[in-house]
Parts: sequence; structure tokens; C-alpha cells
Amino acid sequence: MSATPKAPRVSAQPGRARDAAIEEMIRVDHAGEYGAVRIYEGQRAVFRYLPHKQEIATALDRMAKDEEVHLARFNEIVNERGVRPTAFAPVWHVAGFALGAATALLGEKAAHACTAAVEEVIDEHYKAQVNRLDQMGEEEKPLRDTIEKFRLEEVQHRDEAIEAGAKEAPAYPLLSGAIKAACRLAIKVSEKV
Repeated sequence: MSATPKAPRVSAQPGRARDAAIEEMIRVDHAGEYGAVRIYEGQRAVFRYLPHKQEIATALDRMAKDEEVHLARFNEIVNERGVRPTAFAPVWHVAGFALGAATALLGEKAAHACTAAVEEVIDEHYKAQVNRLDQMGEEEKPLRDTIEKFRLEEVQHRDEAIEAGAKEAPAYPLLSGAIKAACRLAIKVSEKV
């Protein structure tokens, strides 16, 4: 006598899966904006005190202010929705600053290459989230609109960095590729942990 196959076990209700997906989006976006703030802090720490680098220091200050606004909004969303921030925040605190400072120490073009690489990954990431939120209907429209607004600002940062010579950085393909890989890894880790 053969046993009848059992139906697969459903581990979560559809609403709970949706809630989990939203929580992951908020957690990773909060972590990413925190990391971006720290990258700019690292870069600004290097360029701020170099009198001949005031043009890049001014540009970095402006971009950093955008990131601080993004982080402040995601701090509010984390609190409003009761989302647990990533446990990796202390790592991103150090790693973000170190990445920013290291690329700035390599020079202005390398700092711009860092911005371009990070923002390219964030553009892809936010675009995917916006597409996913579009499928969830009107309930998540405020979150979707916030992410889209921030995405467009990140694209501006990327375009400005490229215009300022990001692709002229020494070993640009290697530097850019390494930074993008690190960003993608940070995204995967921050979604879950």
C-alpha cells in the first residue's frame, strides 16, 4: 500500500509573508542610508581639511545632507512600523567610514568612483523595491513614493560623481567592481540579520 503524498506545509500566511518582505525592505534601506552617511563622513574627514579640495568637500557636504535626510526618514519608518534594525549596524558604522576615508585618501577621482559605484547599486536595489511595492497596491504607496524619491536623488549623486571624473580613477573597473560587490553583500546581509 503506497502512502499518499502530503501537501506541502505552509510556513507563513500570505499577509505575514508580505509583512516580512516589507520589514526586510525597511531594514535594508535603513542600513544602506546609515552606511551612506558613514561613507560621506569618511570622505569628508579627509577632504574637509585640505584647502585645495574645497570643491569636492562642498559637493560631498551637499550629498551627505541628502543621505542624512534619507536616514532620518528611515529612522522614522523603522520606529513607526516597529522594524528591527540590522544587527550589523556597528559593522556598517566602521566599514562605511573606512570605505569613505580610504577612497578619499586614494584621491578625488577614487572618492567619486566610490559614490558612483554605491549609487549604481542603490539605484538597482531601490528600482527593484519600487517595482515590488507597485504590485502590493495602494496600501504601500507612501513607502513606494519615499523610496522612489530617494532613488532619484541617489541617481543624481551617481551622475554627478561620473561627471566629476569617477571613471578616471586609477583601476576604476577593479575599484568600482569591488565596491559594488561589497554593497550587494551588505544588502543581502542587512535584509535578514
